[in-house]
Amino acid sequence: MKPWKTLSRKTAFAPNPFLKVELHSVELPNGRVIDDWTWIEVPEYANILARTPRGTFLCFRQIKYAVPVPSLAPPGGYLEPGEDPLAAAKRELQEETGFVSDEWHPLGSYVVDSNRGAGKAHLFLALNARDVGGKLDDDLEEQELLHLTREDLEQALDQGKIPVLGFATLIGLGFRRLDQPLKYT
Repeated sequence: MKPWKTLSRKTAFAPNPFLKVELHSVELPNGRVIDDWTWIEVPEYANILARTPRGTFLCFRQIKYAVPVPSLAPPGGYLEPGEDPLAAAKRELQEETGFVSDEWHPLGSYVVDSNRGAGKAHLFLALNARDVGGKLDDDLEEQELLHLTREDLEQALDQGKIPVLGFATLIGLGFRRLDQPLKYT
């Protein structure tokens, strides 16, 4: 199979550093050209499934703009320009929760939308996360940091209390990693 080929690109909308919409002219493998193919650029981000030595997982109860009801979310945030994904994950975990970890397991990097881009997610499992302080209170959302058991998170997934695809994916991949450690070492 041959990939699509980008022939040209132009910015259609770029209101801030967090969003740019481009219109691409693309050539399909069969030679057909499509003009004005919408492409969305947003910063890459990292999300962390962090487990403490007690076996609880750090999670926020919060309301997001696109999810206007209380829901659960892991720590995470945008990478700074040029920042390594693991460095961003470590920074975000401490900034958002005051916790750090010395045991990190990458769970993969994923394009958010296979045809439109929309950024890349870098997912991590952090084990033995411990509170060292240093939490920053600069998030836009009101957040309540919770310590949840695996059973709590599985029940929340079943009940639709984790309605963001990337968050649900992180938890599923993290639990898979915890259940099959020999396959990932």
